[in-house]
Amino acid sequence: MKSPAHGLTILITAGPTEEAIDPVRFISNRSTGVMGFSIAQLAKKLGFKVILISGPTNLTVPKGIDFFSVENARQMRLQVLKNYSKADVVIMAAAVADYRPFYPTVSKIKKGKPVINLKLARNPDILEELGKNKKDKILVGFALETENLYKNALDKLKKKKLDIIVANELSKKSNVFGKNKTSVLIIDNKGKKRYLCEVDKKIVAAEILKRVGEIAKQRKVLQCL
Repeated sequence: MKSPAHGLTILITAGPTEEAIDPVRFISNRSTGVMGFSIAQLAKKLGFKVILISGPTNLTVPKGIDFFSVENARQMRLQVLKNYSKADVVIMAAAVADYRPFYPTVSKIKKGKPVINLKLARNPDILEELGKNKKDKILVGFALETENLYKNALDKLKKKKLDIIVANELSKKSNVFGKNKTSVLIIDNKGKKRYLCEVDKKIVAAEILKRVGEIAKQRKVLQCL
């Protein structure tokens, strides 16, 4: 019996983005890319053709996948859109910066004034753009929240036309960055939800791909009717 992954291409984004302030400094976040890379590695084992697009990380790229390295949000958007038509499944696990410096300087900003102002510009919302052009693709998003985890995640799932959202909460008790374990709430567009508490990110990857496989199987059956 063929796997639900048979013949399917999955596009995965991972890691942070770095938005330049000057040639030395940048705005970024604490994402390590472990979650996205774990999904990519398992997806390859399950039989997906894998495209992985990642911001800067120190992780080893899994063998046998198509890999693209990017630095900032605009580069990630271009690479995602370039590969989007090839994908049946898209999992946006990257922690893409919402804002970037409006005027990055060409030379290093020297120490001088005690206070300087940094003007920020809004980065493109890649996930929202994909949702508007979703068609029959399976679209998975991530949400990091500091409050109202379920409500905010559900709102994002509906607004961005996702099939699945994976949400985790950042608090003093639960720091999701730089660890192999995490706690997540997984919700699909049918209202089915599951909470995984302090589990290895490989287990989260397996649960996500299990849900993706179920959706892919259902859609293939429907297409045959």
